[in-house]
Amino acid sequence: MLARHPRGLELDDLASALDVTTRSIRRYLKEMGREYDLEAVPTRGGGPLLWRIRAGEIPRRVELRRTQAYALLAARRVFEPLRGSALFEEIDLAVNKLLAIAQRPGRGPNAGIADARLEERFLYIPFAPKHYREKTDELDDLFQAVSDLRPLSLLYRSAGKEREERITIHPYAMVLHRDSIYCVGLSVERGEIRTFLLDRMRDTQAAAMERFELPADFTIDDYFQGEFGIWKSTERYKVVIDFDGHAAEYVRMRRIHPTQKLAATANGVRLTMTVGNLTQLTSWVLEYGQSARVIEPPELVQRVKSELEGALKSYASSKKKP
Repeated sequence: MLARHPRGLELDDLASALDVTTRSIRRYLKEMGREYDLEAVPTRGGGPLLWRIRAGEIPRRVELRRTQAYALLAARRVFEPLRGSALFEEIDLAVNKLLAIAQRPGRGPNAGIADARLEERFLYIPFAPKHYREKTDELDDLFQAVSDLRPLSLLYRSAGKEREERITIHPYAMVLHRDSIYCVGLSVERGEIRTFLLDRMRDTQAAAMERFELPADFTIDDYFQGEFGIWKSTERYKVVIDFDGHAAEYVRMRRIHPTQKLAATANGVRLTMTVGNLTQLTSWVLEYGQSARVIEPPELVQRVKSELEGALKSYASSKKKP
């Protein structure tokens, strides 16, 4: 609101527009003062003060063409898991500004066309929509800690453990992968960089005054395995998988890992790549059913066979209904 009213607004105007008390507005302004240089300007005749953002702080206008606005709008659903958080509200404000651009009448051959609702027909569909409505406090704390380089204290339940433990982390990066939110950061207690899942975080508290230094050599690419998630391992596996003709075209169309290489076979295509962890790779291979056959490494062959044998066993033991 202050950005849209550079001359300033009275406390009562702000309170009325947001349907809160002036006491709340004073608190909001105090919070805003951490990010913006605010000033209270006296009015003629000794009237109420006008609160405004100093001219040099007002964000500059970003010019976008309709096609650029549509492209950004197409990806807006990627942020759906963040709904309910302060971060999502900021993104939603930006999306509404993009809608205003996208809905302007076109020019040239599209002159006058303004109600084609293209923003509703040009979409990104999430892999498996997930919501963090019950984790909005943790999400906001995590985002603040990542943005401001603040240590984050939290209760965390590691995979395979029944009990939570109080830990402190230096959150280096926040990653949205397959619609789940991860944090890559330093575990202060263990002295090592780990991956933390937001689902397992509780009772988060970002440090108010303390900050940490982001390592100069940190890059999220070192912890990213393409489609196979956020993971860093000292181990390296050469993976070779043969796909038959039914899956070959789909495999050729996608780049699932930075190291992948494809080679034609008599019946389809062979995929070769080097990965650091086999956990998510196992379920990915199973998605292709009989169209994929793991050649190496032996560890992956055994994992896939065990999953398939277990599935067959569960079906064989089920009784047929009369």
